[in-house]
Amino acid sequence: MNLIIHNSIEDLRVNRALVLLTNSMHGTQHKFGNLRTLVLIFILFGHCSIAQIPPGYYDSAQGLTGAQLRTALFNIIDGHSVKSYASLWSHFQSTDSKSGLVWDMYSDVPSGSPNYIYQFGSDQCGIYAAEGDCYNREHSVPQSWFNSASPMQSDLFHVYPTDGYVNGQRSNYPYGEVSNPFKTSSNGSKSGPCSYPGYTGTVFEPIDEYKGDFARSYFYMMTRYKNNITSWSTAMFSGNNFSTWANDMLLSWHKNDSVDQKEIDRNNAVYSIQGNRNPFIDSPNWVDSIWVQLVSIPALSKPKIEMWVFKGSLQIQIEPPVPISLKVFNMHGAVVLQEQVASGLNLIDLPSASGFYFVCAIVDEEIHTLKILKE
Repeated sequence: MNLIIHNSIEDLRVNRALVLLTNSMHGTQHKFGNLRTLVLIFILFGHCSIAQIPPGYYDSAQGLTGAQLRTALFNIIDGHSVKSYASLWSHFQSTDSKSGLVWDMYSDVPSGSPNYIYQFGSDQCGIYAAEGDCYNREHSVPQSWFNSASPMQSDLFHVYPTDGYVNGQRSNYPYGEVSNPFKTSSNGSKSGPCSYPGYTGTVFEPIDEYKGDFARSYFYMMTRYKNNITSWSTAMFSGNNFSTWANDMLLSWHKNDSVDQKEIDRNNAVYSIQGNRNPFIDSPNWVDSIWVQLVSIPALSKPKIEMWVFKGSLQIQIEPPVPISLKVFNMHGAVVLQEQVASGLNLIDLPSASGFYFVCAIVDEEIHTLKILKE
């Protein structure tokens, strides 16, 4: 059984609207056929199902934001099964395999062929003198920051197989962005002074295609070890959270390189090994819910919305003027109209076919529904 994960606030709002729609449909089942089928169509609309998440795994985090959400996720993913550092070599074959070879994000060229590839086991470091010699275990959050302590040292959600030489060039520098590199690896990863506003020290910049992967590793670490990180030594952290520049940069990386199948598969593989998950792969919008800094605004009066049908058209009046998101469903559960509606009085042309329709309007987190009949 797959757990349905809400991937946006709108998904949650629409789900709430389904309850209202279902209630409005009570007693009209004979007009629409199988009510259960129709409701199922609505539930499936706009949601994403991600395999292998245990039923109820994230229940205690639903509806939370900010520090409360971070704490709830910490309680969910804390206490994983700690593996030995030596065992990571064999675990990489499950977590970081690409066509049976090592998936090295410091040498991989997603749009082409890398200069070198590694076989599991036989190409482990070892001594290295140049790129392509061997691969080792890269801590995206460097070990020196937390004194190589357990369980961080062997936590697979931030340890990856990478080229030993490039790993050495990265050293224990923070991640960052580099305009004038003093070292560029064969796949375009760079070392040099940070050009991202807020920090000027030496950093390591992975290629764009993997920046989101590393950012979500950091969001995981910031959550899983939120009670430990105050003692970690790095320019990327401040207290038990990110420093401002790192927070903004990682949010940018997260947004510009979204979750892909590689991360989903790796998340499932790590879960099968150590028994916890990266929640920011399963539900990427939780990143914004915790780390986007919200600006306080004066309280506004509660919007008032009215909807009615006049001469075959839907009319919507909103006061005070605020934009709304509108969806119209036919009796089969299909979306026949979807648009952003401007403030004030609006006249919306309905589909030409006669019959019952269901209107779902979302304004300032409030759900408004209307069942209408077009003759």
